Amino acid sequence: MLSSLIDPAGRRISYLRVSVTDRCDMRCVYCMSESMTFLPRADVLDFEELLRLCQVFVQHGVKKLRITGGEPLVRKDIGSFFQALGQWLHHPAQQGALDELTLTTNGSRLGLYAETLFKAGVRRVNVSLDTLDEGRFARITRRGKLSATLDGIRAARAAGLAVRINTVAMTGVNDDEFDTMLSWCGEIGADLCLIETMPMGETGEDRTATYLPLSEVKAQLAKRWTLEPSLDRTAGPARYMRVAETGRRIGFITPMSHNFCDSCNRVRLSCTGRLYTCLGQEDGIDLRDIMRSGGDDAALLAGIQTAIALKPRGHDFMLGVRPGEVSGPTRHMSVTGG
Repeated sequence: MLSSLIDPAGRRISYLRVSVTDRCDMRCVYCMSESMTFLPRADVLDFEELLRLCQVFVQHGVKKLRITGGEPLVRKDIGSFFQALGQWLHHPAQQGALDELTLTTNGSRLGLYAETLFKAGVRRVNVSLDTLDEGRFARITRRGKLSATLDGIRAARAAGLAVRINTVAMTGVNDDEFDTMLSWCGEIGADLCLIETMPMGETGEDRTATYLPLSEVKAQLAKRWTLEPSLDRTAGPARYMRVAETGRRIGFITPMSHNFCDSCNRVRLSCTGRLYTCLGQEDGIDLRDIMRSGGDDAALLAGIQTAIALKPRGHDFMLGVRPGEVSGPTRHMSVTGG
């Protein structure tokens, strides 16, 4: 079934990213402030509410769900939530059955959940990992342990999950590691996706100082690796090439240097029930209020359609010319999970 959720640019919305928590056990420098204040528990949707909202989207043509955070695996009973969502995968009796259920994680608790995720129907995961150097990892995450994330990645592969490593490219931070990361991904059988820094929320870091256009990175990698064109797509914004030497893919997500909005099929649900139709915009609609005030599924659908009718043609991220100057949403990346 084609999605019936169509935005003003004629794009069918078939991909929903769902944040289940704003909390995280790390404080990555491009994502959060070191001294974050998290939401009161009462503001966060319970799993019953999240499932209800997801079901409305799936019934109207959303084919892919990605669970995000914060860090989704820190939320209590997250395994049961995935099992409930997994019942919609390719179920012949379910109108608008899901094609894919995935998640993005920092990997710290992936070792605990890898087998549960696979049993629930998850077949691939994205793991955020910006360095293979233990000291750098501690500085970037401000409190994470590299060994825990690496153990999680190994557990995911052992459970049968495909893995994509998400690496935020930062000049002067990890720009000397991309060859190492590419080689290591080949060894463990994972894809690598490089991502440009996005100016979202105040993190206490000068992101203009570390911004690195991926066109430059790709040009440098092409001198040492055979990067072959690929038509592979995963419903997200990454544009892939195949690395002949490893047989794996490398993806590039370029919100700053090369706008990818023309084919955007995504909307994002925050853990508070606010629906954002663009990562780079503040506009949204509060579905929690509709639901908690007694609104039925028709009211929820009307709210979703109202938000999608306002979906912009593209985002307007911008890095300023003065140190620290950015233009983008004031909310942190962790609110909508990237």
